[in-house]
Amino acid sequence: MNWVDITQVSQIVISALIILIILVQSKGTGLFSAFTGSIGFYRSRRGLEKFIFILTIILGLMLILNSLVITLLSK
Repeated sequence: MNWVDITQVSQIVISALIILIILVQSKGTGLFSAFTGSIGFYRSRRGLEKFIFILTIILGLMLILNSLVITLLSK
């Protein structure tokens, strides 16, 4: 296996992880409200919800960097 193959496989894995994490986050309600019902006011992210939010950002950045690496290696 060469580097291009490894980066392409990692691209698929990162993409699948991003899809799963985004599906865990309910649209506009957050992880807490998905299990306990709607609160009706703004609150900050804490605990697992904050971790999932930061993990989504990190995986998005990894996807972008991996795309750039694939582009550079395939030349």
